[in-house]
Amino acid sequence: MNEKPRTPNQPLYGIFTAVPPRYDLINHIITLGMDIRWRRLAAKACLEGQPKRALDLACGTGDLALNLAIYSEEGTEINGLDYSPPMLERAREKAKRARLAQKIKFIYGEVTSLPFPDDHLDCVGISFAFRNLTYKNPICTSHLAEVLRVLRKDGRYVIVESSQPESQFVKRLFHFYLRAFVTPVGVLLSGNRSAYTYLAQSAADFFTSEKIKAMLITAGFKTVGYRELFYGAAGIHIAIK
Repeated sequence: MNEKPRTPNQPLYGIFTAVPPRYDLINHIITLGMDIRWRRLAAKACLEGQPKRALDLACGTGDLALNLAIYSEEGTEINGLDYSPPMLERAREKAKRARLAQKIKFIYGEVTSLPFPDDHLDCVGISFAFRNLTYKNPICTSHLAEVLRVLRKDGRYVIVESSQPESQFVKRLFHFYLRAFVTPVGVLLSGNRSAYTYLAQSAADFFTSEKIKAMLITAGFKTVGYRELFYGAAGIHIAIK
């Protein structure tokens, strides 16, 4: 459990194992609380079609998995997977407090080697970690290949993530907000300058929704839908195998 994962993404490993005590609160503050609703929407998108087996990939402190547990039918198998032991410990604590610990299994593992057989899952969801797995990250293609491997035919990969507004005016406002609010507030509340500098920079430079769609189609998904959130600053992608 305490072994450091052997992953090519070592710089981010340090960031996501140094979990600040107010990690969840900081996320709510820098998104003006909208991340709560966005994860709820992503969970409901995951649960369309009444899946029997669902995974919260790179689950962090488990918010998407908790939403899946709340809104899913009785008997749905829900897993959360992450390579950060401190994140997983926080997720388990939250599940216990919410009396959902019996409905969710949190797993220590890597996104490039998922502990599931082929065609096993009905849905994989990921909330605000897709950027970390794809932005200037050499594991991008291998992570997408693994998601495809474990999904059954017609299974869905639901991604809620920051995006790039189409309006140049809104885009400039969004990037200013990242520089002037997200970075300083995140640093002030967490004491972790590298984490929140990375967050703001990667969000500002991240792909458009069309680029993400092209990436997912190239990886092997047959269709990709998109729902814009908050004027395009974020969005939900639904990729079907």
